[in-house]
Amino acid sequence: MDALSEVLRLARFRATVTLDATAQEPWCVSIPASEALGRAHLVTEGECLLRCAQGDVALGPGDFVLLPATPGFTMSGFEPVMPQRIDPKRLPSPAGDVRHGRRGGRPDVRLLGGYFVFESPDAGLLVSLLPTLVHVRGVERLSTLVRFVGEESGERRSGRDLILSRLVEVLLIEALRSTQGEQAGPGLLCGLGDARLAAAIRQMHGNPARSWTVAQLAKEAALSRSAFFDRFTRAVGLPPIEYLLGWRMALAKDLLRREDLGLAVVAERVGYSSASTFSTAFSRYVGQPPGRYARAEVA
Repeated sequence: MDALSEVLRLARFRATVTLDATAQEPWCVSIPASEALGRAHLVTEGECLLRCAQGDVALGPGDFVLLPATPGFTMSGFEPVMPQRIDPKRLPSPAGDVRHGRRGGRPDVRLLGGYFVFESPDAGLLVSLLPTLVHVRGVERLSTLVRFVGEESGERRSGRDLILSRLVEVLLIEALRSTQGEQAGPGLLCGLGDARLAAAIRQMHGNPARSWTVAQLAKEAALSRSAFFDRFTRAVGLPPIEYLLGWRMALAKDLLRREDLGLAVVAERVGYSSASTFSTAFSRYVGQPPGRYARAEVA
């Protein structure tokens, strides 16, 4: 089971807008936090600076930065200036360039920006498993994609906007899987970057119906129970059974939304021995019974 693909499938992400932006010193834009939109920025020419709670990130040609759940951040040049606030709810049209800073003259930096919508009602849970910020440079496969994006964005051929959207979606996935291990920070990617933990995560995602215990998962990871529990909690940010519960509930919501299945069938698919035990767990986790949740989603 490919855990990352499953998380992204359930989150139902798509690139909604791509735009070209240029800037000339002095310039600074401020983007407020927005859980509804993820953002991605690709520097095709020049250099700039991204500032957020995770720190300052200097960006240069070919750098790709991804913020799955947009925190508040600024992007700027290197000269001090008051930031211009950008409203994330007013997405700019992809037609034409966006200009920041001084008008006229050769720009200091050129960016391609992507906006991502995670359409699943569980997007908050699923996106929380991803890093807050991903910065990738010097990865050959990404460099190839970046070149394609740069070539496509510089032309006005038929189908340009659709092709750019798909390329940026591929960039997002490639950036995520290029950022596994400790550099990703606590979350799914950090866990997948640890070969021992990845074996247990794949089992949880591939066999959610099994009545997993910490001891059984530790065996899959070839670790002692206590070592596995501590290592998993540090890497993923959640204890193993709590992570498994969240994954099961995300799967259950997806089944209740998309398929005409009885509660007993849904319960069995996500690891519960009866509809009543599943209903109790679902109600406690979601805040409403599964039947009511399913009817509300259909309506």
